[in-house]
Amino acid sequence: MKTMVLQPDGDAAGMRLDAWLAGQIDGFTRSAAARLLEEGRVTCQGRTASKKLRLTGGEVIEVALPEPEPASAVPQDIPLDVVYEDADLIVVNKPKGLVVHPAPGHPDGTLVNALLYHCKGSLSGVGGALRPGIVHRIDRDTSGLIIAAKNDFSHQGLSAQLQDHTLARTYECIVTGNLREDRGTVEAPIGRSPRDRKKMAVVTDGRPAVTHWEALERLPGGGTYLRCRLETGRTHQIRVHMAYLGHPVLGDTVYGAKKPVPGLQGQCLHAVGLRFLHPRTGEAVELRCELPPEFQEQLRKRRGI
Repeated sequence: MKTMVLQPDGDAAGMRLDAWLAGQIDGFTRSAAARLLEEGRVTCQGRTASKKLRLTGGEVIEVALPEPEPASAVPQDIPLDVVYEDADLIVVNKPKGLVVHPAPGHPDGTLVNALLYHCKGSLSGVGGALRPGIVHRIDRDTSGLIIAAKNDFSHQGLSAQLQDHTLARTYECIVTGNLREDRGTVEAPIGRSPRDRKKMAVVTDGRPAVTHWEALERLPGGGTYLRCRLETGRTHQIRVHMAYLGHPVLGDTVYGAKKPVPGLQGQCLHAVGLRFLHPRTGEAVELRCELPPEFQEQLRKRRGI
């Protein structure tokens, strides 16, 4: 059993312990934190703590984390929008709301579970028991193209293309406000936010991150329609970089306005294109998919149509 010792600062004053705790442990949800509290695994100043405890700042919090249980993803019959498939790889148009792989708070019902069922278990093992076949990820509330490998040979070849940028990923999004330039590049390192471990941020000691963007349309009803190309693939990269520019992605309640946009689930961000060399044949493969209906509806509204 692993014990973590944490100490909230003054900014945490007034927060409920379960909510604060969820932001301190990577991959934790509030419900997972609440379970630890209910099981008596959390103490405050040496005494068993309640999840309703309000912090004042400066307390010593100890968390006894249970040993992780060996686990592997199981096949589940979840419909997939398959854009491309052969014996080596599969490309899927992932809908919003679908988590890519099992994680705390999302033990099943993920893209991996769906792929295991669809591919009859034929996925690469490079990513481990919970991430078979997964070459790259996209956020739960981001939709669009994602590629998975059916064998280790393909996985290694595609991963190498991620590193040398042969595998190109293109996104489209609506951001708030009007970007004055027609195109640009954000080159700013990304790492865990020092203020909130559940968020990413531009930080001096982060990992290099480069996003190229171009304005496709300035929308009369507000916002700018952008196309973005990733040179690197950091967690939440486009969302963090656009917020860093002062123009967060529409509907992004983590890095932008806290109030959701009516008629929009999550952020208005879609992975529209993939280009790569087939790992076995070396032939160029270029794929695109349409914007989802709710993205198109946001464009119509802001065009005044």
